[in-house]
Amino acid sequence: MPTTFNLADLFERVADQVPERTALICGETRTTFGALEARANQIAHHLLANGVGPGDQVGLYLYNGNEFIEAMWACFKIRAVPVNVNYRYVDDELLYLFNNADMVACVHAQEFVPHIEEIRSELGTLQTLVYVDDDSDADPSSLGSVGYEEAIAQ
Repeated sequence: MPTTFNLADLFERVADQVPERTALICGETRTTFGALEARANQIAHHLLANGVGPGDQVGLYLYNGNEFIEAMWACFKIRAVPVNVNYRYVDDELLYLFNNADMVACVHAQEFVPHIEEIRSELGTLQTLVYVDDDSDADPSSLGSVGYEEAIAQ
């Protein structure tokens, strides 16, 4: 009988075997496999609790960084599909991508709130939003977006 393979299972085995080894280096920040596993689990739980399930598409509208990797692993854990959203896209491209992918959730940088606001009324399936604080002055509450660290703490 064939076994099903999930990249998250492989990652979890590595994290279990070498939890104190460095998994990510981003600028001055170093993250161990154990910490990456724990944070990805928390984001996965948040997504699940907010209706994201297997096969659902989740936009990752972020710059390269730890949160991108954590959210990607979170998607793998719940068998959702992470969809990279290029930060250079203009509104028409964003609208096409979000709708064509039938995105139900998006993890985004705070500074991209105005772009999502601009197309939000035309998005059919997008329900769950999580923002990564980047010290911009964009107001994520206008989207009902939950803070990334808040989602991890829940």
